[in-house]
Amino acid sequence: MEKRKLSTTEIWTMSFGFLGIQMGFALQNANASRILQIFGADVHELSWFWIIAPLMGLIVQPIIGYYSDKTWGRFGRRKPFFFAGAILASIGLILMPQAEIFIAVLPALWVGAGMLMIMDASFNIAMEPFRALVGDNLRTDQRTAGFSVQTALIGFGAVIGSLLPYTLTNYFGVSNKNEDGGVPYNLILSFIIGAIVLVGSVMISIFSTKEYSPEELAQFADEKPESDKESSIFDLIDDFKKMPSTMRQLAFVQFFSWFGLFGMWVFTTPAIAHHIYGLPINDNSSDVYQTAGEWVGVLFGVYNLVSTFYAFALPYIAKQIGRKSTHAISLTIGGLGLISMYFMPNENWLILSMIAVGIAWASILSMPFAILAGSISPFKMGVYMGIFNFFVVLPQIVNALIGGPLVKYVYQDNAIYAIVTSGVSFIIAALLVTRVKDVDDVVKK
Repeated sequence: MEKRKLSTTEIWTMSFGFLGIQMGFALQNANASRILQIFGADVHELSWFWIIAPLMGLIVQPIIGYYSDKTWGRFGRRKPFFFAGAILASIGLILMPQAEIFIAVLPALWVGAGMLMIMDASFNIAMEPFRALVGDNLRTDQRTAGFSVQTALIGFGAVIGSLLPYTLTNYFGVSNKNEDGGVPYNLILSFIIGAIVLVGSVMISIFSTKEYSPEELAQFADEKPESDKESSIFDLIDDFKKMPSTMRQLAFVQFFSWFGLFGMWVFTTPAIAHHIYGLPINDNSSDVYQTAGEWVGVLFGVYNLVSTFYAFALPYIAKQIGRKSTHAISLTIGGLGLISMYFMPNENWLILSMIAVGIAWASILSMPFAILAGSISPFKMGVYMGIFNFFVVLPQIVNALIGGPLVKYVYQDNAIYAIVTSGVSFIIAALLVTRVKDVDDVVKK
């Protein structure tokens, strides 16, 4: 038997929940550092707060992947995890920028960091099963397109999330200030809207998508389902040891890709505020700083918008030159874009840098997963997608641990050098792509 070829509409609705997930993720990426600084965090402390995100991914994704592989009931295999993750993430989104309401119990900074932890854990609960669902439902010749559609939806959601605070202020008159010196009102409203969209988009995927049963997957793969075997969560250790060689090779690519991304997400706001807007390093509350923060949201919207459109081109490009070459070129362009931020004369020129970053971002979100999926069993799709996330979160943990001290002691609190470091990291990842073996590449002969 062979999997049914899905229509374009089915591929889009299957992954539609990614739009809401990434809208919330983008709100977090563009504004968490700013919110934490408002609550009292120093610039060199930001990476320590952000370590929560990769730690949650390290713990949550492999466990969710394992149990989603083993789950099958009236609500499906992956769907229960989409739903639970969406509800929890929406709670974190609503409460993080309003952490000051808990000030009688705990300092706002602690509550804000706690809500960041809840959001990251919940995003991971929802995202990993979506990745596995593409491997479950799509044939080999549709897989690159499936991950590219996810990338496009990620881009659409991230554009909306990144631009929402700026849009609310400049087009709907919502204040970007708070008379009490707290989180601006446009950010609070943006996070509430993000929570609503997150739940709604995930529900569209849940109600529109049919999942294959374990027995059907067994027929497609000509393998016996593993549901009859005794197993435990400790099988993850054995699965880790037996990971395919392709995954081991991709691990190095992922390390330098996500090391660079983490540095960009954490330090772009203080880097631009100091290097481009000329603010003092210790300024994290002035009107100009808030303007710089909103412009970072616009810039992040730019790179996500570019990634959306580039995602549509990725399947075609990969067929012409191969997935490996496509990924290497895209990473190189993104690395040069990050390095160029140091040389840009004003904030408007940074749009060019973000266009280049958007090309790399689209490829990072699709090519490694498309390459990986062809090398693993359908009965291990969830667990190996979860284990693969180790190589997404470990570099972020490393950056979180060393990024702050680097900025403080080596870069003298000048965060723009952390951005340049991220660009160099992208280029190293591009070089390492050439070592990867793609077992079912789609390149034309």
